[in-house]
Amino acid sequence: MEETSREQKASTVAILLCSVFIISICGILYELLISSIASYFQGSSILHFSIVIGLFLSFMGVGSYASKFMKHRLLDWFIRFEVVLSLVGGCSTLILYMAFSLTPYFYLIAFLLIATLGFFIGIEIPMLTRILRQYENLKDALAKVLSFDYLGALFASVIFPLLLLPYLGLMKTAFAIGLLNLIVAVINTYLFQDRLANAKLLYFSEAVVGLILVAGFAFSFQLSTVFEQKLYRDPIMLSQQTPYQKLVLTHWNQDVRLYINMNLQFSSVDEYRYHEALVHIPLATAQAKEKVLILGGGDGLAAREVLRYPEVKSIEIVDLDPGITDLATTHPVFTKLNKNSMQDPRVTVHNQDAFKFVESSSALYDVVLIDLPDPNNASLGKLYSVAFYKLLQKRLAAGGVLVTQSTSPYYAPKAFWCIHQTLEAVFDTTIPYQVYVPSFGQWGFNMAINPPHLPYSVDRIKARIDYKPLRFLNAASFDGLFQFDEDSKEVTVETNRLINQVLIQYYEKSWDKAR
Repeated sequence: MEETSREQKASTVAILLCSVFIISICGILYELLISSIASYFQGSSILHFSIVIGLFLSFMGVGSYASKFMKHRLLDWFIRFEVVLSLVGGCSTLILYMAFSLTPYFYLIAFLLIATLGFFIGIEIPMLTRILRQYENLKDALAKVLSFDYLGALFASVIFPLLLLPYLGLMKTAFAIGLLNLIVAVINTYLFQDRLANAKLLYFSEAVVGLILVAGFAFSFQLSTVFEQKLYRDPIMLSQQTPYQKLVLTHWNQDVRLYINMNLQFSSVDEYRYHEALVHIPLATAQAKEKVLILGGGDGLAAREVLRYPEVKSIEIVDLDPGITDLATTHPVFTKLNKNSMQDPRVTVHNQDAFKFVESSSALYDVVLIDLPDPNNASLGKLYSVAFYKLLQKRLAAGGVLVTQSTSPYYAPKAFWCIHQTLEAVFDTTIPYQVYVPSFGQWGFNMAINPPHLPYSVDRIKARIDYKPLRFLNAASFDGLFQFDEDSKEVTVETNRLINQVLIQYYEKSWDKAR
């Protein structure tokens, strides 16, 4: 009898500790989900991750304090809270999609969601500790609960970016986490049903919530498509979540548009304006053009323009996300636009971080084209820093040329001129220029020339471009690309360094006003 009692005690403790482990996993995953969705909809990932985690922990503290008022039937309350958590948490992504696409109250609804989830997760851990005290002393119970709680947090932090986000996406992941919460409730209901006040009612509520979550999981693609479509003006033809970003392709008549995390990357009706300015001006400036490095540009459109030059012997494209380079290589919409540039034998693709690639490279390039997204977060901001430009300077051949897209000098003048002045801190010769792209408005570039180089002049560059195959650039309007109006003229700003990342602040403030 005594041995049976010990076995029952051990199994009860194991079940409760497993519950702690799973609850911790779910809690961290809800934080990561809400942070990711807020960043996806509103940008500024550091701000939203910080606020969501801070609020979540605060309401966990409120829940922990409130647990002291729960004095009787702790197991009953624990299971009820798990059922509520599974429903609210499982539907969290759906709720946020609806809030953003259907109402102007995204932040209010997100706040209420964070408060609810944080409160119920916070109230459960102290309750489970008190339940465990019935089987072990406080010291052991507290040590085990916290250990399993922290282990669950680590596990969740690893599986979210590596498994859940790339393979399930945001919507399906939320429903999967909700089902995991519900499994905890069902197992505890089954194992402790003789100690519960009304196990049948709990089973019924678990069954109802289970049906909702299973249906949501099964139809998550349709649900996300319905609400996602409201965020874009044109019909969505492709929606893909990669480990790094959300890719959406829309199509209307002849206009195909690529969005990354809701930010427009190109429109097929006018992308040639951007890419001709990005590519042909620096290639006409460089002394040689045999070896070209493209940082970003995973869509293959910049490579398409570079391949017009028979002198080019090799193009290396460095893009972090294999999702975009795979699409550019195989998807018929991309291959038509980029003229199969990604399959050209002169093109080599590296799916890795641009900073690390340049840092570890020993090659020299005649031309470096930086076709990266705008600097709207720290991981991108470092690729517009003094430190990064110094690394690139070492990789430029004598007389080599570097150009970087630099956001809009009209909508974000401080950000544009910050990039320019950051380049000036590294290179002796830097040239800003701009082009009008209807889909984006006025868009800017900054070019830097490595010494020794031929005397720089706009006329010299203009004379070296073959305009015949081009759709936009011509000699008549060429000079205007290097002239800036009064409302986009140079302003004095700080240089962007890894230690301050001031460019992100300039960028966010400017575009917030523009919106």
